[in-house]
Amino acid sequence: MMRSRLGERCQDVGRYIAENQCTIRQVAEAKGISKSTVHKDVTERLEFWNYHLYIQVRKVIDKNKAERHLRGGEDTRRKHLK
Repeated sequence: MMRSRLGERCQDVGRYIAENQCTIRQVAEAKGISKSTVHKDVTERLEFWNYHLYIQVRKVIDKNKAERHLRGGEDTRRKHLK
């Protein structure tokens, strides 16, 4: 029973990321779970529950990781313009 709920949560989080192209922080806030739980669910556990979804999520995570320095710079620029 516990494992099926875990698998459902992993897939739910994975679908949310794939559909919304969002960051781990955004999905954690939307789902009400910690960032570390989301990260572990989609980077370690999801691969065993739904490999096809795992590949889709991995692409989104890799894209977000490559762009995070740009988002951080833009946030800093906006902060200083206020």
